[in-house]
Amino acid sequence: MADNRNDVLRIVGGHPALDLVNTVAPRVPGGTAEELDYLRAPAALLAWSRRIGLTDDSEATAVAAAWDSAAGTAEQALHATIEIREAVYTVLAWRDESAEMAAALELLTLRWSAAAARSVLVPGGAVAELQVGTSPALMIPDRLVAAAVELLRTVDLRQLRACPIEEGGCGFLFLDRSRNGSRRWCAMEDCGTQAKIRKLSERRRATTVEGVQR
Repeated sequence: MADNRNDVLRIVGGHPALDLVNTVAPRVPGGTAEELDYLRAPAALLAWSRRIGLTDDSEATAVAAAWDSAAGTAEQALHATIEIREAVYTVLAWRDESAEMAAALELLTLRWSAAAARSVLVPGGAVAELQVGTSPALMIPDRLVAAAVELLRTVDLRQLRACPIEEGGCGFLFLDRSRNGSRRWCAMEDCGTQAKIRKLSERRRATTVEGVQR
């Protein structure tokens, strides 16, 4: 398996909940000793939320202020986010009636219920729209669990892909919205290119060995 633990995290999921799942590399069920967690600290979580557009500048400032004003709130938000991340991945990885999937759905239900209690209806849309994340301290996990629920309710499984670990990919999940549904890699310029280079190197080595044997 290729080492895909880049310093700069690729945003390739096509949905905030999938981008959350992809904050671990390589992404495989059960994890590996070599995996890298890109959300190791609250500061990393806040920067990532800005990068994917989950929060804007003013909201990120409010989140940081809320975390600074009360001890433990930043760690609480990070812990909630990691729970949501792993629950979403478990559901998508199992996709059956397993005990693991049931437990993950229960956790997401509890997290969504708490987020909904902190949400309000505001004017917008046809008449009103739901504003999630009214509490700055928990804005990020609240919005992420809302995104997770929306994904799990509406995702077209025919579009859901995993960058192929067995071919040297990273395991990241993404939505294949290509016209002919033929996208194989999370990013052709990254994992796809690495796979091509590796195959070329293997062919060259095989040719060299064959030549020596002759």
